[in-house]
Amino acid sequence: MILSHIARPLVSLVTLSSLLVLASCSSTSEATRKTAAEKALPSSSQTGSAPSTSVTPVQGDEFAQFAQWREVDIFIDEMVKKHGFDRKALQATLNKTHYVDRAIQLMKPAPPGKPKNWVAYRARFVEPVRIKAGVAFWNKYAGALQRAEKQYGVPAEIIVAIIGVETVYGRNTGNFRVMDAITTLAFSYPDTPNRVARMAYFRGELENTLLFARDEKIDPFSLLGSYAGAIGWPQFMPGSIRNYAVDFDGDGHIDLRNSPVDAIGSVAHFLIEHGWKPGEPIVFPAKVDSRNQEWQRFINQPLEAKFSQQELRSAGVTPTQPLPTGMPFGLVDLQNGEAPTEYWLGAANFFAITQYNRSFFYAMSVNDLSKALRAARNP
Repeated sequence: MILSHIARPLVSLVTLSSLLVLASCSSTSEATRKTAAEKALPSSSQTGSAPSTSVTPVQGDEFAQFAQWREVDIFIDEMVKKHGFDRKALQATLNKTHYVDRAIQLMKPAPPGKPKNWVAYRARFVEPVRIKAGVAFWNKYAGALQRAEKQYGVPAEIIVAIIGVETVYGRNTGNFRVMDAITTLAFSYPDTPNRVARMAYFRGELENTLLFARDEKIDPFSLLGSYAGAIGWPQFMPGSIRNYAVDFDGDGHIDLRNSPVDAIGSVAHFLIEHGWKPGEPIVFPAKVDSRNQEWQRFINQPLEAKFSQQELRSAGVTPTQPLPTGMPFGLVDLQNGEAPTEYWLGAANFFAITQYNRSFFYAMSVNDLSKALRAARNP
């Protein structure tokens, strides 16, 4: 998932005249997962070839001004073939999408700066405003949180913490039109080393945006979110909505922007589907032996708890608290700028949180905020 960004509303919003045609088309495949979506749409972007036009779109341009690129034609062909979309209706829909330069600028890598600082990052999220708002949210939706914990095995404080980190409980859900942002990134991603893969990923998300709108019988241009297309209280990307979001309030629709109860159930469902183990711990403090460099091989590993305690100890990694017998871990390093790096041992539940946002800082912030919320609610 992607952290929310407060965006200015776009101008010249356009309604979708072809909605009824799109809604009437029948879907011919199951939901596409993120990893599959990155590979599912073969196009010239996968070979790095340039668009077939020299026109450079600018902020607010209608997509019609650059929608004749070969990549767009290939995308439309795929949607017609895979999902039964009407070609003319889909072309008309894409023609009404606006180019968003702000999304492009925000996707560009930050210039080299100061070293990563865990303490500074943590202070942005584990702070009085979020804690107070989180306790209020917990109290207001205690019933839904209890039901989610019972159904999925994810503690209420973890669900509340994730929603707090993502959007401060619905305050910062973003005001970009998702169709504009995702279409821009799908066909005009900035020139970065991972451009090809990212364009393929966002084309998968555009595919899922259109499918979700058709499934829910809503105007795709009504979906608002972050500059990257993340939607609602929990900031789910469209592909994650189709695969993991749930109608937890029972009204027959999935609405992560207007239904905090749907958000609660969806966060819990996402975590259990990504390896959350009910009742197990999350993380334990550790230290490393500077005289034994073997421990460094556990750094920059895949995001999973796969190393035995014996392996870790033999390499100079020592827990500073007792560990559950037989439980595997991964080594977590939290850089602190010029100060010493913190080391932790992450269990399966820690790495389940990293599937929401692939960052040790993020997962540890969720862990720490969850503890602060529980302490504040139950002093």
